[in-house]
Amino acid sequence: MNSSPPDPTVLHPMAGQPRVVQLKPLLTSPLIEAGDYSYYDDPDHAGDFETRNVLYHYGPERLVIGRFCALATGVRFLMNGANHRMDGPSTFPFPMLGGAWADHADLLSDLPARGDTVVGHDVWLGNGATVMPGVRIGNGAIVAAGSVVTRDVPDYGVVGGDPARLIRLRYDEQDIARLLALAWWDWPAEHLTAHVRTLMAGNVDALEAAAPQPG
Repeated sequence: MNSSPPDPTVLHPMAGQPRVVQLKPLLTSPLIEAGDYSYYDDPDHAGDFETRNVLYHYGPERLVIGRFCALATGVRFLMNGANHRMDGPSTFPFPMLGGAWADHADLLSDLPARGDTVVGHDVWLGNGATVMPGVRIGNGAIVAAGSVVTRDVPDYGVVGGDPARLIRLRYDEQDIARLLALAWWDWPAEHLTAHVRTLMAGNVDALEAAAPQPG
């Protein structure tokens, strides 16, 4: 039996399954960051995540994805470049098409900025979910398939719908505070390896008992 943890730098962690890619070794854009072990699953275009799934990304806003996140097929992040002016009679971005219209590029330089899009640790994004610009999704959250996330999602929240709304919290406030304090996603991989069953099928008490001891 292999006692070593998986390698977070391997692009295709599942033998014979090119549809699954770990994001950290895939990404090349300085505007996109993903933590160890976060993965994307797509039967056709897994390797094109940066161009097919992160849209209108002209900067300077960043997309930050934490560790241990699971992204299903078709998850999309709409970045701030998708915004259009809405304070004039037309929303059409004339300068973008060049020619003499490019002389008015300043009209595109002060679009509403919503900041970075941030996905916490241990987040599950369901099939076809769309995340709008500047949204922050908390640690341990679940986003249902087909959802359109237009506002922040709390830690350990379950959201769904268009627009996505909070369905429930996975734990009560006291246990959420305990989980955030434990921050298991920061534990050494070797320690996680010894406690995978607790992480996947245990409870907060068991996870607390499994935490690395200081020193």
